[in-house]
Amino acid sequence: MSVTVFLELNLKPENVNDLTSFMRDELHYTRGFDGCNSISVQTNQDDPSNVVLVENWDAKEQFEGYLGWRTERGDVEKMGAWLTGPPSIRYFDNAGV
Repeated sequence: MSVTVFLELNLKPENVNDLTSFMRDELHYTRGFDGCNSISVQTNQDDPSNVVLVENWDAKEQFEGYLGWRTERGDVEKMGAWLTGPPSIRYFDNAGV
């Protein structure tokens, strides 16, 4: 069964454009990663420094493998410097209703 991942980022206001540029340059790797079915980037209408990535993966383990790859590349550390605190990662199953 597929899993929906909500990855929420709270950015320092001065780094919003850094994240936008990074996503434009890098998301094609995510979309092509084994197990990734879709990803979209959503920005809070009332607070543009609050961003949620909505992702659908074949399995939680595939997302975790992807996250490990991003960590090895240094991307997690790079983006971490742009955040006000740790990201929130939540995993959801389709309720089928």
